[in-house]
Amino acid sequence: MQKTSSLPIEIKISTVVAISTILYSADTLAIDAALKQMTGGVSDFFEDEFAVIDVTAIAAGAPPIDWRALVELLRKFRLNAVAVRGATPAMADAIRARGLSLDGGSSSGAKPRDEIEATPALAPRAVAAVAAAAAQPATAVISPGAMIIDTPVRAGQRIYARGCDLIITAAVNNGAEVIADGSIHVYAPLNGRALAGASGNTDARIFALSMQPELVSIAGVYRTFDDGFAPELARQPAQIRLVGDRIDILSLSPASRA
Repeated sequence: MQKTSSLPIEIKISTVVAISTILYSADTLAIDAALKQMTGGVSDFFEDEFAVIDVTAIAAGAPPIDWRALVELLRKFRLNAVAVRGATPAMADAIRARGLSLDGGSSSGAKPRDEIEATPALAPRAVAAVAAAAAQPATAVISPGAMIIDTPVRAGQRIYARGCDLIITAAVNNGAEVIADGSIHVYAPLNGRALAGASGNTDARIFALSMQPELVSIAGVYRTFDDGFAPELARQPAQIRLVGDRIDILSLSPASRA
């Protein structure tokens, strides 16, 4: 039976991960050549991914960016530009005129797993290391069923396990975001935001040895903890699952399961 609602709209968290195209030049000819080298002529290399154009690294005094040409060029490679990061105030009107949003985030020296660089002299790589602090990159191991992270996930970092579970053996700090199409397992304190079942898997769960997240989501249904995590479960082993449209939090301590 189709679910009905008395409201004409429903808001859920939709975990959409965008590729960050980090530009060091706005020369569309050079970018075109770099993307051809990167993709090796494979027409569906990017599969219509959303893209955030990061212009933070473009030198001051560089020629104005032709936003129309840049957006069309990215679309040719099946990258759909949705926002611009690092724009100056003088760029804002031209960016909005192209229907793009302004992203106030900043780019760090390390690139998340789903971020790419587009430069005139780009080495033939499309995907960088998993999100990490510039001074201490995270180490990721991807097995057939899971992505494994063995280093802390720091504030401002995002890790996305596409098509698999995410296993983290170190702390997820406040301000960090961990996402998985499958379940999330944190064998350490879980703070920050944890979003499981990002592709709609309602059976996904979130497990942690020390649970105190800022926000959790399973298959787009989310719950925040602005008033604090449940005191009887805070900093305790727990799991989070979806029951209907309700987020449930269950203790994993032996005493509570006896």
